[in-house]
Amino acid sequence: MEIRAGKVIFSSSGGTAGKNAVSCKISLPTAWIKALGFDKDDREAELHFDGHTISICKKQTADSYIALHKQSGHTLRKYSFYDSNELCTVIYADHTDKTVFAENFTDDLVKTAFGKKLFPTWDDFCAFIEERCVPAERSGLREYLECIGLDEYEPFKIIMKTKGKMAEDSQWIDVEEL
Repeated sequence: MEIRAGKVIFSSSGGTAGKNAVSCKISLPTAWIKALGFDKDDREAELHFDGHTISICKKQTADSYIALHKQSGHTLRKYSFYDSNELCTVIYADHTDKTVFAENFTDDLVKTAFGKKLFPTWDDFCAFIEERCVPAERSGLREYLECIGLDEYEPFKIIMKTKGKMAEDSQWIDVEEL
């Protein structure tokens, strides 16, 4: 591991930022950036912060997420979220390590699975799946589950049976094993 000293550069923010707003930059060695696979034409990055450390990596693609998780032998599913016939979000979910990768295909945040959240967590994904199911507190739940062929309330199994269709909207989910 190579370690170098650096300085954080604080500068006044422009545009419509508040009066005392600042932006921060850090200059990084070009060799490090090239080693990460960045070039002048491909500058999309992901920044990860755990409260103590900032990590920088190339922006992950659906293909790289799928390849990495399939290579590990994990249970991987693709959830395609539609509004009528419009594909809005594709979610790749690794049910083994409990991670997700989401790609939006619409700019209408109301139609996306996670709104403006670009990097959903497993908890976000589980909440989304539960939102597309009949509530667990619903009266007559036992009869409903029997009708769809389930013995207990399991949101992922309910989605497989119902495609996440709800009476109040035209959204639905297609699930595919990868």
